[in-house]
Amino acid sequence: MAELATIARPYAEALFKACAAQPGADLGSTVAWVDELAAIAADPQVRQLADNPKIESGQLFDLIAGVVRAPLSDAARNFLRVLIDNGRLEALPEVAAQFRALVNRQSGSSDAVVHSAFPIDAAALAELGASLEKRFGRKLNLSVQLDESLIGGVRVAVGDEVLDTSVKARLEQMKAALVA
Repeated sequence: MAELATIARPYAEALFKACAAQPGADLGSTVAWVDELAAIAADPQVRQLADNPKIESGQLFDLIAGVVRAPLSDAARNFLRVLIDNGRLEALPEVAAQFRALVNRQSGSSDAVVHSAFPIDAAALAELGASLEKRFGRKLNLSVQLDESLIGGVRVAVGDEVLDTSVKARLEQMKAALVA
C-alpha cells in the first residue's frame, strides 16, 4: 500500500487550490474544519467503523457530520464525501497536516509547539510568541502542550528545529558535564 503522505498529497493540494480559487476565502476557517475532521477520523472507534464492510459510506458520512461541533460548509461536506467514497478516510489526518503546511507556506508562517511544565496564560504566550518569532525569523502559529517532565521552562519545536530551555535539559547538560 502506498504511504499515507503520498495518498494525502493530491487531496491536500486540491483542497488548497479550491480554497485559493474562491475570492475572499478564509483559509484559517478551512484549516479549523479540516483539523476537526482529521481528529474525528483519527479516533480508533471511527476507524473501526470505517473499516467495517457493513457500514455504508452514507452512514459513515452522517456519523462524522453529526459529531462535528459546528455545521459543515458545503465545501467541507463535499470534501468529506470524496474522502469517504474513495476509501481515504484514514488519510485525513495526513491531509490536514499537508494542507496546513501549504497554508503556512503561502502565509510565510510555521506551526510551533510549545511544551511547558505549567499552563501558560495568554499574555505570557503572546510575549513568548514575539520572542520566538524574532528567534526563528518568521510568524509562528503557537500551540501549547503540557509536559510535566520538563520541571520548568519550555521546549519549542518548529518543524525540525527545537529550542530547549527547560530545567530538565539544563540538568541533563550539567549531568553530562559532571560525568565527562
